[in-house]
Formats: sequence, C-alpha cells, structure tokens
Amino acid sequence: MNRSTTIMTVAGVAVGGVLAYAVYFDYKRRTDANFRKQLRKFSPAEYLVSGKEKKRVKQSQTPSESGQTATGGVDANDLRSALESVRNEEVPLGPEEKEQYFMKQVGMGEQLCAKGPVYHLPAAMCFYRALRVYPSPVELIVIYEKTVPPPVFQLVMELTNLDVKDRVEGYYTFFPPKAMNVAVETVNVSDGKGGTMSKKVLVVTKDLEAGEVIYREDPIVAVLDADLQGKGTHCSYCLRQIQNDPIHPESDRLHSVYCSSDCLTQHKAHSQTLLFTLESPLPAAMVPEMGDTLRKERENAQKAFVEYLIQTKKAAPELVARFVARQVSAETAKMLPRGILPSVASEPVLTDGGEYSLYDHLERLRYLEVKPADNETRILKDVLQTALPGLEQFLTEERHATFVGKMSYNSYGVYFGEGREDKPETAARPENAEKTRTPCGTSKQIGTGFYAVSSYISHNCAPSAKPVFPSGTAQLELVATCALQKGDEITVAYVDVSQHSGETIEVARRRRRMELARGWRFACTCKRCAEEGLEGEIEEGGDESRVEDIALFCVTSMMSAFIINRFRPSLLRRAIHTTAIRHVDRPTAFTNMLAGDVPPPVQVSSITSAGIQLADGLVLPSACIFLDGKVFLWNVPSHLWDGWGREHLSVFETVVPKPVEILVFGTGKRMELPPPSIRSYLKEMGVQLDIMDTCSTYNLLAEEGRRVAAALLPYTPRPWRS
Repeated sequence: MNRSTTIMTVAGVAVGGVLAYAVYFDYKRRTDANFRKQLRKFSPAEYLVSGKEKKRVKQSQTPSESGQTATGGVDANDLRSALESVRNEEVPLGPEEKEQYFMKQVGMGEQLCAKGPVYHLPAAMCFYRALRVYPSPVELIVIYEKTVPPPVFQLVMELTNLDVKDRVEGYYTFFPPKAMNVAVETVNVSDGKGGTMSKKVLVVTKDLEAGEVIYREDPIVAVLDADLQGKGTHCSYCLRQIQNDPIHPESDRLHSVYCSSDCLTQHKAHSQTLLFTLESPLPAAMVPEMGDTLRKERENAQKAFVEYLIQTKKAAPELVARFVARQVSAETAKMLPRGILPSVASEPVLTDGGEYSLYDHLERLRYLEVKPADNETRILKDVLQTALPGLEQFLTEERHATFVGKMSYNSYGVYFGEGREDKPETAARPENAEKTRTPCGTSKQIGTGFYAVSSYISHNCAPSAKPVFPSGTAQLELVATCALQKGDEITVAYVDVSQHSGETIEVARRRRRMELARGWRFACTCKRCAEEGLEGEIEEGGDESRVEDIALFCVTSMMSAFIINRFRPSLLRRAIHTTAIRHVDRPTAFTNMLAGDVPPPVQVSSITSAGIQLADGLVLPSACIFLDGKVFLWNVPSHLWDGWGREHLSVFETVVPKPVEILVFGTGKRMELPPPSIRSYLKEMGVQLDIMDTCSTYNLLAEEGRRVAAALLPYTPRPWRS
C-alpha cells in the first residue's frame, strides 16, 4: 500500500457516520483495478423490496389524500416515513460489509428505476442508503446528479434535505447530555449599541442551591502555560502537579512529562504522537517505515513549531494544533477495525445520541476575528504535512484564523485553589496579551483548557456560577454561587471581578471592563456594571464576537485528504438543496454512475525544478495546463504573479466545456494565493479555483472523470520560447 494513499485515506473527513468505511472503500476504489471493474459492472440478478416499500409503491399509484406533495408527486408524509424507515435500519459496521451493502443498494436502485415512475421512491431509498455509507457523500451526490434519472435524483435530494435539516436543527436536542443538568437556549441580549442580538446561553434544567455542583466536564484539549512546560512540575496531559518522579517519554519534542502511564498513553493517542514525536500517528501495519529524508523533514517542522510556541508563549496555537490532532485520532479510531488502535477514549461523549463529532461542537461556538502571525499557519501546516501528507490541505489560513479565534474566545484558565503567584509577567502589550476565562485572573492559571459545554456560558460581573478544579487536574467543576431555579441562565466571571485592596468601586469597574474589552471585545452590560456606573454616564461599545453559519451538509470532523482534495470548504459547507437538473446528452435510461465516458487523463508524477514529470516519464520543462486528457503549453511570466493578467488565463474562455468543477492551481514549492484580480476573473467565468502545492489532487479528480483542470508551474518557471 502506498504510504501517501493510505494516509490520505485514513486521515479523513466525512459526513455522518461513514468514516468507518473510508479506509477500506476508498483505498480499493483507487488502487484495485478489479474492484473498480466490479463496481462498474455490478448489476445484481435480483433485488429485494421490503414489505413497507411495496406498500409505498402501491400507495404512490393512487392520488394522495393529504394534499401535501414532495418532489415528483410523492406525498410528503410518505417521504418522511421513508426517511424514518431508512434511519431505523442497521448500517453494516465492517468495511467489507459496507462495500457489499453499497454495491447492492446501487444495483437495486438501478433496477427499480427501470421499472417506471411508481418505483421512484423505493429507488431513491436505495440510492440514499448507498449515500449513507459512501465515504464522500458530496462527491456521490455530484455523480447522482449526472447519472440518476431526474425524478429519482430529486427524491434523493429531498431525503437528504430532511435528514440534514433534522441533524442541524436537532443538535441541541442531543447536546449537552441531560445528565449535566444544563441545556442550551437562544435568547436576545443587548448588543452594546442600543439594539439586541441573538445568542446561545446555558441554563439549568433543575433547581440548585448555592454550593451545589452543576456538572463536571473534561477538556477536549488542554495545555500547560509556557513557563511550566517541560519543567517536570506538572503533567502535560491532565495538568496535575506531580508529586513523585515524573514519567519522561522516550521521544518528545516538547519535553513533556506525565504523572501516570495512563496520561502518557492518552496524550500520545490524542495529539502528542502526531505533533511532537517521530512516531507514526497511524498503526505501523498501515504505513511503511519513514525514510531518513522524511524523518528529517518532520523533525525540522516540529522543531520550528516548538520554537514558535516558546517564542509567542501563547496557548491558542497549541490548542488549535491539538484540536486538529485529536480529530485525526478520533476519526481514525472510528475508521479502523477494533484492536488496531489502543483502547482509549479518543472522543469525549458530549451528546445523548446523534452522530456528532468534535467539529460539530466547535463549529457552533462564538469566536473573535483574529489574524494569526504571518508564519503561524505555515508552521503548523508543515507539522501536519510531514506527519500525514495531505492533512495540511485542511488547514487553510481562513480556517486556522477561525480556530484560533474560537480558542481565544472560549478557553478557560485552569487554576488550583486561589491560583498561583509565580507566573511571569507577559511582555506583550495589554491589548495583545492572551486572556482566558479565569475568575481569579489569567495571571494565576497554570494552563488553559477548551471545554465544549462551558463555552456557552456568558460573562457576568455578578456571576451565578464559578468554574473550579478541585480534582487538581484540568477537569472543570461548575459550582453554583447562588440558588438557581430551573430555566435560569448560568453566568461566570471571565475576569477577576473582585474589588482589590486600595481600589475604589469606579477603579475596579474600569479595570474589569477594560480586561473584558481587550480579551473578548465586548462592553459588559450586566446589572452590576450599570449600577456602579456614574450617573448619566453613556458608554459605547458592541460585541465583536461572531458565529459561523452552520453548514447543512458540513465537515463533521475532519481530515480525509482525499475528500478535502475534491471539495473546497465552500462546497462542503454549502447548503444542499434541490436544484433544476442539468440536461445532458445521454440516454434517458439509467446510466451506470461509475462508468467512465471520457478518455484516460494525463497523469502527473511529480513537480520539480527540472519541470513537470508525467507518469510516462516525459518531463515538461515549463508551465502547462492539463484539461480533458490534453496538455497545453502555457507561457507565463517567470515570477509568480508579477506581471500576470487576464490574458494568461484566457484559455479557459475558449475551451468548451469549462472546468466548472475545479481548477487546481499548482504554484510551485509553496502555495501562494493569486491576486484578487485573477481570482475575480476566474470566478466570472464560473471556474472554481483551488491552490495546491502537489499534483495528487488533480490526479485523483481526473482519474474519476471529474470536470477538472490543472494549471501547474514547475519550481523554477521559465518561458517556453527560451
């Protein structure tokens, strides 16, 4: 098995619960010629239709009495009933079983389509079942649109719409777990500008007395303060103060120490192995031993990241890295057969049912718009790329900035007792200093943790609860500071709201409000601030935090480079809705969705300073455009983006049809975004642009017959006329 292929397959993103199938199916689909041939030719001799589906077929032959119809004249109630029926069916667990299930459902759908309109709903149910186990749902929808008869495709989309709508709108039905005694509600609050804004808040679901523990919550990720990391005084995983001899791992770039072997095992499985060791983050049986060159590249990338963490002394970059790594761990554990990975709790249980992942929890949280340092994204991408090639493509600059903004806005400071007094003062300007939600002040914490449920708690200068850490670890315990009745909102103090010795009420108020404005960019409008303000005082300031638009067909975890390579985040995050079906020049009968109808694409082997090497060994010394199995010599300026204009991309105005799905733009050794004028020009033509520094994306898409083009530059561009 090719290492890059394996890694790109395992390190995955998927929608719903299909990840367990991605390794096996996608690997065989792309590497096993017999398997692909079997897929193309598969057509079962007979198909099965359940008793309920036969009943629906019979009902569909008579007019609906409800008057409510979905697409294709199918009764809306029947469509809902069909979805519930599919949901209640057991999905195969093993990869081989899922392969057989997928092929069987596609074949059944094909034969049902051929039986006429009265079988359209059962056919759509078959295709929808196949969609549930396919490792790349969005890709399969694109294939369906081109190959499935329009009425059936529309029904598949209606089923998808219903399912996705239920998933998105039903999130807070499952989250947080009812055992935590809290629920998330939407309220209208002041926006600090004289208006109101909608905000998610945490409320209690039962009456509580002052001093009662509302819930306990473990962090998704937690990190020690920079001055304590590697000192041997605190566990790098649970943050516990170490009393006895610490455990030192054999290989660790961050010089981590642990209070127990269990903490060491958990930390390595969640994030440490991927980020700070030279060990493989995947089971040894799935990847060959790393060569000396790759090992050196990974070592250098990790050294650069550690140096950056030491230099900045901020927790957010490490929290983001660990969150990404933990997603890889959680999804890999789902995808592999039991027993291959150590038996560790790779993903916290944060819902009462429902198929939600770490990304689902993060996506819904408020965040601040921040701009990471110029090289921060690149440094982290290098760590990801050298550990799991292809994984770095997930971490775009925009997504990285959003992740940092979410960690900055939602993280809590971990402190023991009344906090420590020996934390070094930061050299950063006050407005740039990192803040965490710490009621005794960020200066007294020993580390930082990110907590999914506690992130929904709003600030109040007279809080109704307090986060404490009595276990001596990063486990947060939320304690009521006053009597709470069912439905009351929970609030905590993000900053030290006490009046210090020698401070007047006005000075204490000004200090805490300044800290809130600097750390979370909002002007506090709580009752205490209003009462302690000067009479007639008018204060301006709004809440700058934001919330992402929730995707209706979203990236629910992360990391399959083979899916990310195919779909830009904007495509994955776009709402799925029924659209007019494209009419294509093909027979009206059902067309095999996996059969290719285009000539074999030109495959690119590698890009070097010498040029672009094709799979057959031919080296093209300068820039080229690959489209529809053809190669166009491409004369462009020798310096990237210097002197570039529309004329250098006008070829896409003349080719028919255009690469409407995606244009993979290879910019050489580093990914460099084109200027806005170039991006706008391509957008005007309806060409979707994806910047890459490898050729694997184009190869995979082209091999599958996608409408894709590649504009590739060698490491040392030179004009063709020279």
